[in-house]
Amino acid sequence: MSDADEQWGARLKQARLAAGLSQKMLGIEAGIDAFVASTRINRYELGIHKPDLLTVRKLAEVLKVPMAFFYADTDDEIAELLFRYGKVDEEVRLRIQALLAGQPPRDM
Repeated sequence: MSDADEQWGARLKQARLAAGLSQKMLGIEAGIDAFVASTRINRYELGIHKPDLLTVRKLAEVLKVPMAFFYADTDDEIAELLFRYGKVDEEVRLRIQALLAGQPPRDM
């Protein structure tokens, strides 16, 4: 198992705990069969297995994080920004985008 696999699993666990979901509930909400949901999420979190892209997309949707959060290499700062960006509403996202584009932020 690589460090990247362990890190991917740790990010999944971070997002799951922040969402207040058990491994089983996350798996079920992401469309994994209830009989194996807990085991599959546990193996993803431990880095033993890695889900396919479609499953990652479903997990990200349930957890309300961008898919990129899971793949932000070893840069925890970028991962944290992606995590928080996924949690804010559209108005805040537009302000962040304007700020990053060098435009003055709009008043809310």
